[in-house]
Amino acid sequence: MNKLNTDLSNAIRFLSIDAVEKANSGHPGLPMGMADVATILFKNFLKFNPRNPSWINRDRFVLSAGHGSMLLYSLLYLTGYKSISLNDIKNFRQLNSICAGHPEYVPNSGIETTTGPLGQGIANAVGFAIAEEILKKQLGKKNINHKTYVLAGDGCLMEGISHEALSLAGHLKLKNLILLFDNNSISIDGPTNLAVSDNFKKRFNSYGWNYIEIDGHNEKQIFNALKKVQNSKIPSAISCKTIIGYGSPNKSGKELAHGSPLGKDEVSLVRKKLKWNHKPFEIPQNIMDEWRKIGKKGFHKSKNKKIQKNINEIFSKIIKEEKRNYIESIEAMATRKSSQKILNRLTKKIPTLIGGSADLSGSNNTKTNSHKIIKPGNFNGNYIHYGVREHAMCGIMNGIALHSNLIPYGGTFLIFSDYCKPSIRLSALMKQRVIYVMSHDSIGLGEDGPTHQPIEQLSNLRSIPNLNVFRPADTIETFECWELALSLDTSPSIIALSRQKINPIRKTYESENKCASGAYEILRTNKNIELTILATGSEVNLAIEVSHKLAIQNIYSKVISVPSLEIFNLQSEEYKSEIMNETKHKISIEAGLTEPWKKYVGENGISFGVNEFGKSAPGKDVFESFYLYSDYIVKQIKVMLDK
Repeated sequence: MNKLNTDLSNAIRFLSIDAVEKANSGHPGLPMGMADVATILFKNFLKFNPRNPSWINRDRFVLSAGHGSMLLYSLLYLTGYKSISLNDIKNFRQLNSICAGHPEYVPNSGIETTTGPLGQGIANAVGFAIAEEILKKQLGKKNINHKTYVLAGDGCLMEGISHEALSLAGHLKLKNLILLFDNNSISIDGPTNLAVSDNFKKRFNSYGWNYIEIDGHNEKQIFNALKKVQNSKIPSAISCKTIIGYGSPNKSGKELAHGSPLGKDEVSLVRKKLKWNHKPFEIPQNIMDEWRKIGKKGFHKSKNKKIQKNINEIFSKIIKEEKRNYIESIEAMATRKSSQKILNRLTKKIPTLIGGSADLSGSNNTKTNSHKIIKPGNFNGNYIHYGVREHAMCGIMNGIALHSNLIPYGGTFLIFSDYCKPSIRLSALMKQRVIYVMSHDSIGLGEDGPTHQPIEQLSNLRSIPNLNVFRPADTIETFECWELALSLDTSPSIIALSRQKINPIRKTYESENKCASGAYEILRTNKNIELTILATGSEVNLAIEVSHKLAIQNIYSKVISVPSLEIFNLQSEEYKSEIMNETKHKISIEAGLTEPWKKYVGENGISFGVNEFGKSAPGKDVFESFYLYSDYIVKQIKVMLDK
């Protein structure tokens, strides 16, 4: 490195060292090791503008190896982003500091995504790259022509999500995607050869990627590699052989530099070795001026292309029209088919809605006749075949949502939400409008048996903060749940759908979106009642059957459809009391774990559900084997009321 570039790199190193030391917590090794690569990238290649962090045509820089967060914070501060001050860096890892332990997404800040769980950033970056290609087709390459750079470490590439995401990126020939591999051969436990002997070159080549190996501390090699990949026709990985904790006499190249402060004495030795004769957090003015000059290079170029439109009115109009059309030709329908029915209209009218499925398009019914398939080298479409890659699909959808105004949805079975959980959690954490279409929502799917029948999944998903879990009871509710999922732009949604046909419960047209209350009265057998029946999904029909059988015996009740507990919990206390407190006795019916319902039915109530794994049999037989049939439930209710 020449003297200037060395000084620029050392500014990153020592801001990172000093911040970690002051916090007495953090990972100094990666910023010290990758500072040289980051300097050349930001100085010579990255297209960005600190004055306009949300510039649509900026290059995206994703730090997948999120433990090295001080690398990113140092770069943002040095290049002049208003979001990161020197005081923020001094408060690294402290309460409410934007400089968190791992990067946490903040809109318009330069922090593109929340990373921490290793490999997630790689999947996000693939999503960014896909979104860029889609928008390039929609808006023209004069307006959209940027790249996505993702910095990944050994740990990111060990995680399985990296295989899924990199494989799809290679298949799609995402030429605008560049991965910088911090190949330092160290993980927390020690040398990576304790657990890994991959041939990375063969691995990336097999995915359909370029793979270039360089010395990550050699300025010329770094520059030449980055220059070479600018016009690549396929995605590129640059393996940067680096020394973790570069400059530390006693800890460089060792796990000791990975996850803890260097220590006061070692920091002094690093300062001496790298000839950095400055106090903690002090950056000489000439070096700061050079960094700010790098930050200013994009000022004159960055104009935002206005692409955001208020499309909620379009959603609402389409939903109302389709509700009216359905009422005119009402029929029993699996809610997965109901979902496809509304998607057929939505995808025709809304080019920002990008669909997909993890190799289950025909089962999830996520693909419609109006979809165009996104293919290798051809992004003039709105549907992605993700392959059997649930984990990557969800991480990629996060990247698509973060990129701009695109709204991604992707399908799989509800049981496979277990594969998706880390990415779903990050969708909720980042407040992204990502829609997860999850069919085969209960034991009602039948013959595929307990490996495919979700039991605890609804409860698990409902436990995630800022996630809407919708389980519609019929076609009209499915339409309304889609409207809500599309309009809630600061939270992701799960739409859980049935495989089996469901008889309609809403048979007259109403413009009001009743699901917007989360729970509402669907049936009442008398003005005066003594029982409230709560149910979701296909079990609402069962609840209605129970209610009618009770009424024949002069036991009167109301049935409450609960398409979303999360939405219901947000309603006024007055409304919740109206729904829940009219009767002393309450029951719930849902083909899943019963424990979460006990807070709603109380001590005097009964929750009917499934508290063990499912069985292989036709759906009706499985329901009956778990006592989810009307005669049994009526009998138990009468016993409860007689007490």
